[in-house]
Amino acid sequence: MSNKIASIESGSIAEELGIETGDVLFSINGIKIQDVLDYKFLLAADYIEVEVEKKNGEIWQLEIEKEDDEDLGIEFEKEIMDDARSCRNNCLFCFIDQLPEGMRKSLYFKDDDSRLSFLQGNFVTLTNMTDEDIDRIIRYRISPINVSVHTTNPELRIKMLHNKFAGNIYERLKKLANARIKLNCQLVLCPGYNNGQELIRTVQDLYKLYPAVENVAAVPVGVTKFRKNLNEITLYNAESAGKELDNIYEFQQKAIKEIGSPFIRLADEFYVLSGKEIPSTEFYGDFEQIADGIGMIRFFRDSITNSLEGLNMEGKGSFTMITGVAAYDEILWAARAIEAKNHNVKINVHRIINFFFGETITVSGLLTGQDIMKQIPVESVLDYIIMPQNMFKSGENIMLDDVTTDQLENHFHKKILLCDFTGEDLIQLINEHIV
Repeated sequence: MSNKIASIESGSIAEELGIETGDVLFSINGIKIQDVLDYKFLLAADYIEVEVEKKNGEIWQLEIEKEDDEDLGIEFEKEIMDDARSCRNNCLFCFIDQLPEGMRKSLYFKDDDSRLSFLQGNFVTLTNMTDEDIDRIIRYRISPINVSVHTTNPELRIKMLHNKFAGNIYERLKKLANARIKLNCQLVLCPGYNNGQELIRTVQDLYKLYPAVENVAAVPVGVTKFRKNLNEITLYNAESAGKELDNIYEFQQKAIKEIGSPFIRLADEFYVLSGKEIPSTEFYGDFEQIADGIGMIRFFRDSITNSLEGLNMEGKGSFTMITGVAAYDEILWAARAIEAKNHNVKINVHRIINFFFGETITVSGLLTGQDIMKQIPVESVLDYIIMPQNMFKSGENIMLDDVTTDQLENHFHKKILLCDFTGEDLIQLINEHIV
């Protein structure tokens, strides 16, 4: 049963009323709960009537007075109370299609579920939704929704997503924007498809929907060595990455004058590839796109600089830091800045080449344990190993190839320390492990 309760928060309304793990939530205010959107919307009132089936089969009718935004303290066996909707597209740039065989099953599931966008921040294409689904988002005021747009050109979007229903994206975005639903938009840029003038067209279209569309994130396509029997895709290089930054610059300056922000920002990888200077702190606003790899370098540099004064100057210690090719120079810079501040701290930085997915994949989050163990000599590892948290599955200490922190610790005979690498947390982690 999708509405079966998995846990009850201690001290919550549900606990006070005697609702228990294993009970089933049937309805709120007489309306059957089909999924998490129904639950969240109907819960937003100061008085509700709840129908619950107890484990022994009894039906309880409960009248509840609470604050408008107060939750019952219930967690369900399925977060969205339903099976996640799988993607109906066959995007030419899909990373999942480029995975090798034999990885854990969950990595091959392509979700395209607006409910997960609302709950977890996942990006959705809107091709998996009916008009009724769009209306329900508007009715329930579900916001923000993260949308994988890629292009507003109908014919090009149909081609890129290999879905004949993908061309109505702009009409759907406009309907949501007119209803004041906030939209965060993402573009995966594929040279020869949706870059250059097509990118300008898309950004100009989305700009017309401001402020519902407040910002746009553009990231470069990624290609693994397992990309076989798929459309050929050209990767960005130093020249083409630089041209893309130049291409969008005039629009960004116009937007900064009109709305105080560049509206569209390109991922840090474009700056790293092209050798162009990372923009200023002000360019990135509140760093709301950092999860897309936009502004991470600037945020990291600022955090290290601002946090160095808090470095423990009395202690000493040694650390091995692990990173991917893309972030290596930044991590090395931070390591040297920390060593210069406290000469009793020693830091080695290991750049790991991604042989598992292919050398074209340079981000830390797609590294595997086997590459790390093959490329770092055991004898070179210092007292502690610091690794980015994004190398591991959320909530679990397991990497993409199922290597765990325990296995790494057993291999290197050293303690693994996980870090978000925001800068401030890196300094804090070092402080905690120097004596």
